[in-house]
Amino acid sequence: MTKDTVFSIRISGDDLDEIRRRAKQARMSQSDYVVRCCLGKPVVVIDALREFLSELRAIGSNLNRLVVLANMERITVVYLDEVERALARLGAAVSEAIARGR
Repeated sequence: MTKDTVFSIRISGDDLDEIRRRAKQARMSQSDYVVRCCLGKPVVVIDALREFLSELRAIGSNLNRLVVLANMERITVVYLDEVERALARLGAAVSEAIARGR
């Protein structure tokens, strides 16, 4: 959806500062943050997800290396039991963090 309309309002400086702070915390633009709030859409910020994303990137990187080696025919068998367990642990931890964040 294109943003083609300007909507301006008057608010106090303190309120604007608070909106800016919350938008930054949510890693959203001020415009996106205000629109989501006004339309009753949830804005959920869970700082613990950064750790999970880092771990997920590491798992993805390792899987990518395995795929490259398999395509090069340098490996023919890969046991992904530990990867499956790591992803299950990560998924459970993310679900728990989301539940705590609400």
